[in-house]
Amino acid sequence: MRFQLISVSSIFNLNSRHNTYLYRNFSMATQTLNSAINGEVVDGDDLLCSDAATTSSIIEKEGERQPLGLNCAKGYLKGEARIERAWAHWKKLGEPKLIVAPMVDNSELPFRLLCRKHGAQAAYTPMLHSRIFSENEKYRSLEFTTCKEDRPLFVQFCANDPDTLLEAARRVEPYCDYVDINLGCPQRIARRGNYGAFLMDNLPLVKSLVEKLASNLDVPVSCKIRVFPNLQDTLGYAKMLEDAGCSLLAVHGRTRDEKDGKKFRANWEAIKAVRDAVRIPVLANGDIRHMDDVHNCLEKTGADGVLSAESLLENPALFAGYRTAEWALSTAGIKEDGKLDQAELLVDYLKLCERHPVPWRMIRSHVHKMLGEWFRIQPSVREDFNQQSQLTFEFLYDLVNRLRELGVSVPLYVKETQEEAVSPNGDAA
Repeated sequence: MRFQLISVSSIFNLNSRHNTYLYRNFSMATQTLNSAINGEVVDGDDLLCSDAATTSSIIEKEGERQPLGLNCAKGYLKGEARIERAWAHWKKLGEPKLIVAPMVDNSELPFRLLCRKHGAQAAYTPMLHSRIFSENEKYRSLEFTTCKEDRPLFVQFCANDPDTLLEAARRVEPYCDYVDINLGCPQRIARRGNYGAFLMDNLPLVKSLVEKLASNLDVPVSCKIRVFPNLQDTLGYAKMLEDAGCSLLAVHGRTRDEKDGKKFRANWEAIKAVRDAVRIPVLANGDIRHMDDVHNCLEKTGADGVLSAESLLENPALFAGYRTAEWALSTAGIKEDGKLDQAELLVDYLKLCERHPVPWRMIRSHVHKMLGEWFRIQPSVREDFNQQSQLTFEFLYDLVNRLRELGVSVPLYVKETQEEAVSPNGDAA
């Protein structure tokens, strides 16, 4: 069965009522990944945050794919032609530098749109399981949604079978700018499923995954990797991926065993070495906590862009120059903004979720991340939130109002402009 999204070329032919539902979850998906496979009882947090009566289904018509021009990678290219096409595509997208990293259950459409509103220039979807995506319509409807504002977009899959990966990738290629292969997940579930960073032990399989997509898709292939403990192994890995047809490489500067981002610093020197070794665009991932990190990383690695993950979950306005207190109070030239805080960001996120329904479990996670400091000040509100077995938007808006009425205020901070740092008489403020 074809993926139930309307084709890009038909966007502007829809009336306003249909536009309301464009690229939404069109069928009532009531199961998470495990329940889709095992038929388990569905928890309330796995339900879509929408009324089933409002869902709609618009099926893509055969033959309505929009010509992709420079996007086309079909017909495997070699040598200079392949490198030129990789850069032509990247430049066509505007060479985005500020990018939302892929995060399981956390880089879904409403959150991507919130980050884009506050400076993000491109984004990854959460990791999608290629086999289940190919086989299960409910999983597809639940886990992948997009809209015309959601570009440039990387759609990321985990996989260990080239044919299955290609089948999944073909379902999303009209709606994205890269199909990305997850070669960096270090978690136990990736070990059990034999994907992510654990494919670093089977480089011939990795090569076959990249070659399969590069030879058959209409969009370029990107890969997200972790580094080996040995730098030369990392450089050989990166060159192999480039030769196999990878058009863009995102490098997380930690090894597979370095899972704790607070304990292990990202190895920007290794990212720089990769940048110098390959000829395709390279993105840097790791330790991007505020805009000073962005500038320092780009300068030290020479990367073509940066990815941020955990820091964006707490502060989706990071790329607009905002900082949490953890990264602000010890920095010169930083002042309290007073106009934007995490509660306001959460309200914006909830409004986006009302327009683009996602499972409640995703919303619950974002509430915890954005209001974590607020809950520490008023733990009774957190307890009430945790005890709420079935969420509603009314409850969540009331929760924000309750925190404000209790006097909770956790500001975000921004750098002073040159004008703000000077007093009216010309003296430094």
